[in-house]
Amino acid sequence: MFRLLTPVVLIALGAIGSLPVLKAGNPPSKGDPSHFWSFLPPVRHSPPAVKHRERVWTGIDAFLLKPLEEAGLKPASAADRRTWIRRASFDLTGLPPRPEEVAAFLADESPGSEERLIGRLLASPQFGVRWARLWLDLSRYAEDQAHIVGNNTELCYPNAPLYRDWVIGAINQDLPYNEFVKRQLATDLMEPDRREEFVALGFMGLGPKYYRRGDAAVMADEWEDRVDTLCRGLLGLTVACSRCHDHKFDPVPTADYYSLAGVFASTSMFNAPLDPSLKPKDGKLKPEQAIHIVREEKPVQLAIQIRGDVASKGEVVPRRFLRVLSPGGEAPTFTAENSGRLDLAEAIVSRRNPLAARVFVNRVWAVMFGRALVGTPSNFGTLGEAPTHPALLDDLAVRFMDNGWSLKWLVREIALSSSYRQSCDGDPATHVADPANLLYGHMNRRRLPVEGLRDAMLSAAGSLDETLGGPSFEASDPVMTRRTVYARISRLQVDPLLSIFDFPDPNLHSEKRNETTTPLQKLFLLNSPFMIRQADALADRLARETGGAPDEVRIRRAYELVYARPVSASELAIGRAFLSQATGEGKSPWQQYAQILLSTNEMQYLD
Repeated sequence: MFRLLTPVVLIALGAIGSLPVLKAGNPPSKGDPSHFWSFLPPVRHSPPAVKHRERVWTGIDAFLLKPLEEAGLKPASAADRRTWIRRASFDLTGLPPRPEEVAAFLADESPGSEERLIGRLLASPQFGVRWARLWLDLSRYAEDQAHIVGNNTELCYPNAPLYRDWVIGAINQDLPYNEFVKRQLATDLMEPDRREEFVALGFMGLGPKYYRRGDAAVMADEWEDRVDTLCRGLLGLTVACSRCHDHKFDPVPTADYYSLAGVFASTSMFNAPLDPSLKPKDGKLKPEQAIHIVREEKPVQLAIQIRGDVASKGEVVPRRFLRVLSPGGEAPTFTAENSGRLDLAEAIVSRRNPLAARVFVNRVWAVMFGRALVGTPSNFGTLGEAPTHPALLDDLAVRFMDNGWSLKWLVREIALSSSYRQSCDGDPATHVADPANLLYGHMNRRRLPVEGLRDAMLSAAGSLDETLGGPSFEASDPVMTRRTVYARISRLQVDPLLSIFDFPDPNLHSEKRNETTTPLQKLFLLNSPFMIRQADALADRLARETGGAPDEVRIRRAYELVYARPVSASELAIGRAFLSQATGEGKSPWQQYAQILLSTNEMQYLD
């Protein structure tokens, strides 16, 4: 990728920060990892001096402006207020703004109107619904296993939605990220009497269970899944590569892998009674009677499995954290009294760990800008991409910790920046010099994820049910109108509506969504019962809200509902012509027109 950049952009990127950075694929000595950027503690950086000080709105802007100015490039002008409210509304709540919300924002030109809008969106219960999906992708959330045979329901998790709802609630409460992580790894060890919080343990309790679980090799595979999910998701490191041998590129020896695996070998997946007073006669719980968590087993110290062979044992290693992320390269042994899950959680979110805050800040940045500062969000090791703006990443990570590890603070800091406010239509010379937009000279145009697309259609049609919590539904059921995050997620077979629009494989940790364009997507928009139902609902809504008004009035209202903007003169003429000429079996002209509006690129993309 870097070979495609112009020399001026490469020079600018090299001047962005003072951190020592090695190129991907050029690892440091395993004995001296301190020279690689991601293993150094993040520190505050003074914002660089810039010429266009009027564009410095929050603490991130100067870090982005400086390399643009040094490259002789211009940032894009600010997006208009309509574009910005649509962008902010989708990014913060996953929903388009209602026409009355747009009108109120446009009418409020008093100082602080943008701050008030962002504050309202952050306070909305739909904020947690939107942002929970990021975490559920990372944690490979699902409600069953991939190897269910016949009518066997033992491997189905009907109460898995309790974990999903806990994540949504924790985000809405702005539970500090360090506490958020600790609760999901060890809330039973933190407050053993607060059983209502045990659903948070679904982060590991809902993980994949492999066939023939009594087999030693199968259990070793499950430990690898836990280590991989934990380390790629929270630390941005591919530690599972060290199962069979020392990591080829990062300073993670095999012994460190088995130190972490020992934590999970000392923990078992467990179906705990949903009702603590429940005592089944046969000693077993039915799936619908249980929450799916983890529990303590007898603490064990694992022996290294030479070349990953469970029958070939080497040195026994203590349970402890990764030494490369520990002060002085010395990781203390975890407690002998339990599995060490709480010790592990505290080590992960310790301020002395150089990666936890960086990795999370990078993921949030990717959601807001469409591209991460580190282009490999789950690999901050030497084979990952170097950060485009290392000083910005570090400064933001430190300020994130200083501000109580608050996700809402972080989103607010980004959303109120002039960089986030930029138009997608940047300066032509900047586009030519920086085609990958690594300098953030304009906002990236982004395709809505399947959740945003489906929810936006329901919202425009007036069908959306914004109720929080509760059981899951089948995404392909055209009658269901709840937000898509509440759709049932199956490891055995992902719902077709979700998979068509690039929903990730829930068997695996997912660092970012793929983005494909296929004929099936267009066929869905043309023929699916869901689309037809929402088009009918939108047509009915337009008729109901405009009464017997002329087509022109109804078209204007349609554009406000679907695109959050006024219709142009040419679009109005096209719409009137279509409605006067449209024919079709079983569909009125307005039903056809509504389906066309819901199927456009403008509906699917965010400027």
